[in-house]
Amino acid sequence: MLAGFLQKFRVMAATLTALDRSQAVIEFAMDGTVLTANKNFLKAMGYTLAEIQGRPHGMFVEEAERNGAAYKAFWEALRRGEYQAAQFKRIGKGGKEVWIEASYNPILDTKGRPLKVVKYATDVTAQKTEYADLRGQMDAIRKSQAVIEFTMDGTVLTANDGFLNTLGYTLAEVQGKPHAMFVDPAYRDSADYRAFWDALRRGEYKAAQFRRLGKGGREVWIEASYNPIFDLNGRPFKVVKYATDITRQVQMLADLKVLIDKNFGEIDHAMDQTTRQSADALTAAGETSGAVQMMASSAEELAASIREISQSMAQSRTAAESAAELADKADASTQRLAEVARSMEGVVEVIRGIAGQINLLALNATIEAARAGDAGKGFAVVATEVKNLATQSANATQQISDEIEGMQAVSGEVVGALGTIRLSIGTVREYVTSTASAVEEQSAVTRDMSSNMQRTAVAVETVTNNLGGIAAAIGQVGEAVTTTKRAAHVLAR
Repeated sequence: MLAGFLQKFRVMAATLTALDRSQAVIEFAMDGTVLTANKNFLKAMGYTLAEIQGRPHGMFVEEAERNGAAYKAFWEALRRGEYQAAQFKRIGKGGKEVWIEASYNPILDTKGRPLKVVKYATDVTAQKTEYADLRGQMDAIRKSQAVIEFTMDGTVLTANDGFLNTLGYTLAEVQGKPHAMFVDPAYRDSADYRAFWDALRRGEYKAAQFRRLGKGGREVWIEASYNPIFDLNGRPFKVVKYATDITRQVQMLADLKVLIDKNFGEIDHAMDQTTRQSADALTAAGETSGAVQMMASSAEELAASIREISQSMAQSRTAAESAAELADKADASTQRLAEVARSMEGVVEVIRGIAGQINLLALNATIEAARAGDAGKGFAVVATEVKNLATQSANATQQISDEIEGMQAVSGEVVGALGTIRLSIGTVREYVTSTASAVEEQSAVTRDMSSNMQRTAVAVETVTNNLGGIAAAIGQVGEAVTTTKRAAHVLAR
């Protein structure tokens, strides 16, 4: 029996040693005075044993709690031998807040009366802080979002005011009802809806924008996540949904989509018109470029023709001036011929006078021969011959005189004609000179026109190229507008 008792004692001692190593342990007298404490307790509270031994338990609690009725009742229960277990907030050295998971255990004497109190505690400050943080986050979420909880078969467990206000129900109207009450019948009976809940039962969360039906069939849009909650064995046991009402935003996006479609329709129409106008302008520019090229070529040919005309006019002016000089020379020669003819008239008159005298001498010789009779017959023959010669000379002289008169008349006509020719040549020379000047001016104008047409052709070609670039740019703008429209539609979903 003694051996059994010793064995039990050794087991109890080993148990206490194990507890002493793993837990914070402190002992109090029944009035709450500290008797002793182990290293774990001292480390958790930040004290040494000397700083707490003989001090009241009240040093570890806040003043308000220490002076409260609950604290007095706590110690009265311990003095009656009733143990106390819970999570307690305690104050360590320097006012440090320490949370412990503890049990206060009255130790009874052999007569069953409480002898002392032993507290076994675990420091749960980190867990408590983490829990408080999580609880704070959850409270914040529940205040700002619509929250509803379901069993794994979709039955509503509970919902916060945010959810109830969003859907327009009271808790009594939804608690115990299936999730399907919030969806339209077509979706409720679909394979997609069954797959949705099958995934949640597998522990897969779902997040998206959802269309739901509120009280009275009112359409409600929510941005929500369905979150399976796992038990300690890693199995989902409920689903918590966090949601935000986005009905207004969805309606705004729907209105925006209508506006986008309208505006982009106008843009598409404007782009079509611009594209057609650009194509027409490009065609017109091409035709204009061709016409300008033809005009430039024609202007170049005209300039070449005018240059040839200018050269011909220069040659004509030279020929006219040469003709004028020749006419002047012919006029001078004709004048000299007239003067010679007039001189010949004097000679003819002399000859005519001589012929008259010869004729007179022949007449006298004939008379003298007649007087001489036969002795004068030979002389008479000579006289007759002389008379005949005189007559012939007179006739020749008359003929010469007539020819001279004819020559004078012709010379006069020639002089008159030459004068007319000279005047005409002068007029022609003036015309040629004037025309040559005009042709030279026209040539200069034509050269400028040809140069301008060439520059215009280059400019039109540049415009054509630019219009091609504009057409390409319009195409790119059209593609960008299409892309923007798609993006806008995505945003408006």
